[in-house]
Amino acid sequence: MPGLRDIALTVEERDKNQFFWVILEALPSDAAEAIHYSGIYCAANPQATYANALVMGAHQLRKLADPDGWAHSAFHGLPMGR
Repeated sequence: MPGLRDIALTVEERDKNQFFWVILEALPSDAAEAIHYSGIYCAANPQATYANALVMGAHQLRKLADPDGWAHSAFHGLPMGR
């Protein structure tokens, strides 16, 4: 069984009323007082509201995780540079 990944979901408003979900993964660090994240996937298209973007991001995050690990074939997002 693969190890657990420290994943987070956030929403960015890049322009007025242009909300994008972003899936983040924790970076390896020895710092105990802070966790640093890097974007790994983001929405291809904006949503009109924060709430819609959050729901869409949560839906995509659920599609990434399956009993056997990360199911990238079911995912609809853009990879982000690391």
